[in-house]
Amino acid sequence: MKYRVIVFLVVCQVVALRAQKFFNHPEPEEPRNKGKAILLHVSFGAQLPGADMANRFGGNGVYGGGIDFMTAGNFFFGIEGQGLFGQSVKDDPLSILRTPDGFIIGNDRALSRVLFRERGVYLGATIGKLMTFQEDRKGLRVAIGAGWLEHSIQIQDDDRTLTQVTGDYAKGYDRLVGGLALNEFVGWQILGKLKRSNFMIGFEFNQGFTQTRRDWDFSAMRKLEEKRLDLRFGIKAAWTIPFYLGNSAELFY
Repeated sequence: MKYRVIVFLVVCQVVALRAQKFFNHPEPEEPRNKGKAILLHVSFGAQLPGADMANRFGGNGVYGGGIDFMTAGNFFFGIEGQGLFGQSVKDDPLSILRTPDGFIIGNDRALSRVLFRERGVYLGATIGKLMTFQEDRKGLRVAIGAGWLEHSIQIQDDDRTLTQVTGDYAKGYDRLVGGLALNEFVGWQILGKLKRSNFMIGFEFNQGFTQTRRDWDFSAMRKLEEKRLDLRFGIKAAWTIPFYLGNSAELFY
């Protein structure tokens, strides 16, 4: 019986050692962030407006994502998209519906509670370079891009009492504009050796050359044909998921 217990304990020890070896996969210490790569980004930030944008909106938040292809020499090109949102709206697209006291009467003869929101989108292409100062793949990220910018005033009528701003009628009040835009980013990017830290943070600038996308504005009683310069600038941060391309066309994360 004594020998059986000893044998049993030895077997358990061997099994435990093999199990530990099987489940323990320490991350390799050699760098895995070299060569060509596909980079997926999830971004967010905060911005302030300028020029005509500042006459219509206050500060806004931004969220988005993108995909880059990075060469072994740290040049990259890709596409990105952003959504704009904010609660500070300076224009009043419903001024024509207000009473002399500044109220809006709904279909139920009660005061209508209407809120304005900023909404927008930017879609574009980007190109740039990650300028590193050591062998590590981290350093100054500089990027420029161009694309399409649109933004509008979202009219939020939670009580559904204003038929004037429902359906196609809302298009006469939302002041939708759109046009070509330029985009620049300068910041710090890190692609970790062992893939534990992959992010960027920096300053972003956007210049939109927009004009109305609507044929008629109900409050102005005309088409708003003026050309606009919509500026945005602020801080942007992004979390990056890298996929590196091996020498044998293998893809590893």
